[in-house]
Amino acid sequence: MTVPPTDRFSEETATFTVQGKDTPDIDRGVAAIRNVLRTLPTRPGVYRMTDSEGAVLYIGKARSLKSRVTNYTQVARLSRRLQRMISQTRDMTIVTTNSESEALLLEAQLIKRYRPPYNVLLRDDKSFPFIFLREDHEFPRISKHRGARIGKGSYYGPFASAGAVNTTLNALQKVFLLRSCTDSFFANRTRPCLLHQIKRCSAPCTARIDDASYAELVGDAKSFLSGRTQEAQKKLGTAMQAAAEARDFELAAVLRDRLRALTFIQGSQAINAEGSASDADIVAMAAKSGVMCIQVFFIRGGQNWGHRAFFPAHTEGVAEDEVLTSFLAQLYDELPPPRELLLDRALDEAALLAEALSEKAGHRVGVRNPQRGPNKQLIEQAARNAVEALDRRQAESTTQHKLLIELADLFDLGEPPKRIEVYDNSHIMGTNALGAMIVAGPEGFIKNQYRKFNMNDPSITPGDDFAMMKAMLGRRFARLEKEDPDRSAGEWPDLVLIDGGRGQLSSVNEALAELGVDNVCVIGVSKGFDRDAGRETFHLPSGKELHLPPNAPVLFFLQRLRDEAHRFAIGAHRAKRSKSIAANPLDDVPGIGPARKKALLMHFGTSRAVRGATLQDLERAPGISKAMAEAIHGHFHQHG
Repeated sequence: MTVPPTDRFSEETATFTVQGKDTPDIDRGVAAIRNVLRTLPTRPGVYRMTDSEGAVLYIGKARSLKSRVTNYTQVARLSRRLQRMISQTRDMTIVTTNSESEALLLEAQLIKRYRPPYNVLLRDDKSFPFIFLREDHEFPRISKHRGARIGKGSYYGPFASAGAVNTTLNALQKVFLLRSCTDSFFANRTRPCLLHQIKRCSAPCTARIDDASYAELVGDAKSFLSGRTQEAQKKLGTAMQAAAEARDFELAAVLRDRLRALTFIQGSQAINAEGSASDADIVAMAAKSGVMCIQVFFIRGGQNWGHRAFFPAHTEGVAEDEVLTSFLAQLYDELPPPRELLLDRALDEAALLAEALSEKAGHRVGVRNPQRGPNKQLIEQAARNAVEALDRRQAESTTQHKLLIELADLFDLGEPPKRIEVYDNSHIMGTNALGAMIVAGPEGFIKNQYRKFNMNDPSITPGDDFAMMKAMLGRRFARLEKEDPDRSAGEWPDLVLIDGGRGQLSSVNEALAELGVDNVCVIGVSKGFDRDAGRETFHLPSGKELHLPPNAPVLFFLQRLRDEAHRFAIGAHRAKRSKSIAANPLDDVPGIGPARKKALLMHFGTSRAVRGATLQDLERAPGISKAMAEAIHGHFHQHG
């Protein structure tokens, strides 16, 4: 059957290990699989193994579903990892496809959606930025873009990082002078902005350039981003020479600066290997001590648009080839595949991967392992980067593990904490009050677990930090008690840090006592004398206070946790404050949508005039019925 369209999946979904309430039983698991086998076809497709609660344990693909699933009943031949999975399996879900390549694509989509604990996972919480050149405006705009590519225009990328795309954009603005402002800003200009004055925009907003000349600049930018860099360079060089010969030295100097900017991009991004692939991703893997690193270089139009290291999760006991194949299928689930994938090894499923990616891209995608020439040099460069990134990762992990051991000794936790939650409040004189929680673990901050808490409870006195902290922790742990009373999903913290002293700590302990939670370590962190870093006081559950040497590594670690919570809380508060400033009283009126709000503002001029209007005036407004007029009038005059 044809694979149905699926929802877009978020890579920020938490990774977790499914335990289930049933005791692991391998005989029950095999029995459940055999029960499904009776009706399985020999067609290609995707299978999902689920536990007693319906949580997905594993997702796999098969050329023949019946043959592949049968292998799971031969327990003695399976790895211990798969035996553990089968011992938790209680049911299976089957989806048939037209081909094995369709099954590979669907498998990648489902893995990203469900993030099963027994599948290799692409663990990355960052989307890839693109350069977007709009084509639905008289004067196209060039900008950085993340997310779904649904706008009308040309997308160039992916770039490995925001830094790489920002560097390219800055240079492109100097070379091609394309606008980067929003449409509303563009439409309301009466004179050129600063970008025009520093020669980074041609100012089409004030007709400093005509349509044809701007269109020519857009065409030059497209040629450059598509890899035809020599054309743009030759064109600028010729124009500069002509200006110099005409003794227009001011124009010649401007063209010279643009040519220098173009040369800068070429020098910093060009792949200086004759005959190398111009539209390819270079992929290499390194493995050491059970940890795997995959390095990807993005090459488009002969330009290096950056590289990124990935560390897939759940790779224990999985062959390197299987890890790389699964990783690539997930990576290109949302990214557009290049013309070629150049790998540091030959994959058993290279032909299948090429067929699936070609089907997704709409053009042929080659998957190969170069053995000589310039492409081999690029592979070796990626392999060196993979090894270096893996060494850095392991060094950081070792340091982090040592810090967690010190933290466990410091606060008498028994073992290094796997989950640390840090809480902070932010408000200005009690207004727009907001609480924030950040989460850290053995591998650093877990940003997809961060949470914000709106403090709109009327029982909380504005500015009462003690009451806010109590309410926030009360809400958090009440939800944990409800959703995970057995503490089996890995959501319960081993250590809680709160930004505050004895008062905040006492309020939190009171909230936990009301919920019956008595085995969570809560530590208060108050700022030292003159709020100097290094003089913090740590308030322990026993009531004792602790100070650390100013140069202690564990102190720097705790400061980093607190500062991240502070940063997140301040950022969330500012966003909430900005939203409240821009809020319109009409937004709170039931039944008033964007169209009616616009009609009312066009008729009355301001929201204050709408609020003060009589019932008869409201009824005369276009698009406002008598019933709606009564509802609006009643909303603003409900107290007489």
